[in-house]
Amino acid sequence: MAYDFDTPLPLRDIHTSKYGGMAKSFGTNDPDIIPMWVADMDFVAPKPVVEAIRAEADVGYFGYFGPVNEISQAFCEWVERRQNWTMKPEWVRFTHGVISGYADALELATERGDGVIVFSPVYHAFYRQIEAMGREVVESELVFRDGEHHMDLGALEASLTGREKVVTFCSPHNPGGRIWSEAEIKELAAFCARNNLLLISDEIHMDLTFPGNQAIPTAIAAPECLDRLIVLTAISKAFNIAGGETGMAIIPDDGMRKEMDHIILDRESSPNRFAMVMIKAACREGDEWMDELRAYIAENFRIFADRIGAIPGVSVVEMNATYLVWADFSGLGMSDAELLKRCVNGAKVAPSPGPQFGAGGEGHLRFNVALPRPTLMTAIERLEQAFGDVQ
Repeated sequence: MAYDFDTPLPLRDIHTSKYGGMAKSFGTNDPDIIPMWVADMDFVAPKPVVEAIRAEADVGYFGYFGPVNEISQAFCEWVERRQNWTMKPEWVRFTHGVISGYADALELATERGDGVIVFSPVYHAFYRQIEAMGREVVESELVFRDGEHHMDLGALEASLTGREKVVTFCSPHNPGGRIWSEAEIKELAAFCARNNLLLISDEIHMDLTFPGNQAIPTAIAAPECLDRLIVLTAISKAFNIAGGETGMAIIPDDGMRKEMDHIILDRESSPNRFAMVMIKAACREGDEWMDELRAYIAENFRIFADRIGAIPGVSVVEMNATYLVWADFSGLGMSDAELLKRCVNGAKVAPSPGPQFGAGGEGHLRFNVALPRPTLMTAIERLEQAFGDVQ
């Protein structure tokens, strides 16, 4: 490998939410705990990204950024190269991250009291944003069958009340790394068309597929839905630059895009200068690093799944994308509080508790395996010891 993903970084004292937020979220500042909860990676960003930041800092000008055309073009070239999706640069609007873009999309398509559908268990920030804006969360629990999650659109359609205005889709799915098939995405698009629903597709993990796998952008799988589609994405997960707080809302429909422009203008928001520099460098020079990263994460998952899945009463959901592993501990008969206590206090490992992700999350834990392998092996050994009494 040309890149070093094995060497641990000194992250505990440099203002990282993953390490610095332990006391607030888990009630402890124990320096021995391995955090496996926040969805960023314990890896150095690609060298071209680091060099681009240094060059920008050397200029010494830190004013408002603009215009964005070159950045939009670089991003479109990346998406076409990596995802085989030819999009137009004018479709791209920059947001302060995917969830900020999600809030803008909800503002565009809904009013207070409207229903917003989520397929649970799913990324917990969706719930927070929907509720904060006075909208109603409508959960459609995924069906776990044949080792993977499936949407039950028939049951969902039968339950609709007419208050629902938006479907929130996560592709690849978080948690669990499910890559949806083209047929499933087309079926979802048809469901949205029949019921006059806007489809918001969170595709931030699209680049993080394992070698030999390819996720299908919603716009490619179901081009017939472009007039009711907003894709939210970023390269922040893929290149570990989430601190730049910048994402993209991709809006093919001219009318919706104009409405979004009014919302963005009302926010008086401006792109993060350093984030835009990082995006351009990553999109133009990040391919080799990304390919090695994907292989490294895939091997991390395999090691984790084989070892933790061997604990009696525990199973790990097979996945083909992301670095967020969904593990089912329900066979142990423990409460969610006891499971988390065993991990944090016993194993000194801090995962995300399953109930955060909504219905279907009970008895589960989400583990971030984007760690240097020596750190990952330590976490695995500690978990095996902490649950040793069930073996």
